[in-house]
Amino acid sequence: MRNDKVLIIAEAGVNHNGNLELAKKLIDVAAETGADIVKFQTFKASKLAAVSALQADYQTRNTGVSESQLDMLKRLELKYEDHFELVDYCNSKGIAFLSTAFDEESLAFLTEELGQTLLKIPSGELTNAPLLLAHARTGLDIILSTGMATLSEIETALGVLAFGLMQLEGEPSKDKFFQAYFSDEGKIALKAKVTILHCTTEYPAPLEDINLNAMQTIKDAFKLDVGYSDHSEGILVPIAATALNAKIIEKHFTLDQNMEGPDHKASLEPEQLKEMIASIRKVELVFGDGVKGPRPSEIKNIAIARKSLVAAKDITLGQVITEDCMTIKRPGDGISPLNYWDVLGTTANETYKKDELLK
Repeated sequence: MRNDKVLIIAEAGVNHNGNLELAKKLIDVAAETGADIVKFQTFKASKLAAVSALQADYQTRNTGVSESQLDMLKRLELKYEDHFELVDYCNSKGIAFLSTAFDEESLAFLTEELGQTLLKIPSGELTNAPLLLAHARTGLDIILSTGMATLSEIETALGVLAFGLMQLEGEPSKDKFFQAYFSDEGKIALKAKVTILHCTTEYPAPLEDINLNAMQTIKDAFKLDVGYSDHSEGILVPIAATALNAKIIEKHFTLDQNMEGPDHKASLEPEQLKEMIASIRKVELVFGDGVKGPRPSEIKNIAIARKSLVAAKDITLGQVITEDCMTIKRPGDGISPLNYWDVLGTTANETYKKDELLK
């Protein structure tokens, strides 16, 4: 049973190509298509990648340029001062702003200066314990993406988050993270603050590697709300994830898949994003309240589709009702066939013509 709407995050990511005006156009699209949140990425390139860090294959393939991650990221970095303008612009368009922090300095900026109240931890930072801990110590709600992760790695990350959310004192350690995760207080804190997103970290992600059933595996393992961060082509998989009770859907989008940049080719164009969101909202309608019973639209069809006890031949007053006297036919607004054996052997309380409903 679903009582709340799916939270839809339109992931602008770095598809602004470092251009503030392009970022605003992405906000326009996210707002016009009905997304709940438009999300960006906040980082200092020099803190995110070492000089020796290589591009992922998809980044080289999608950009057509072979260079270091550092050089690529420098072009995609938003200035801190740009964020204030983007937040104001989101407010004017009636859509929530969110950005992912990839380093502690950026996290402090987003929470302490920009006032962000919801945090998203990307898949690549799942094993970055100091950054996880810094997120948790804010006490804010957290969305944790789990691309490339095993259940064991997710459990370890949740232990770090539990330790931080509990605001425990003392030097952090793996043992303390473990204890925090398995404590009652830790479980309560995680349940109140953390949603886990299943994800496949490839751009675009092959359908055979999506493994949507892992959403339920994650939910069963950790007893937390789950959602889905999608990197597949098209809109099919996010809609399927909605049907599997995802609480959050995150999807990359762009103004044009042919633009230069690492993520454009694995992102939805505006009309596709609009179609995805509309389809998700339709899927939500079919869940209902979970109570099995006739729905308002079908009540009028009960008498038409069901059957009643009907005279199989003319019956006289006082005649004993035998099997050859009765048959079962539509409409269904007479005596229910469930009462067949109760009527069998009784005497007719009036005269009936053939095909007349018994009373």
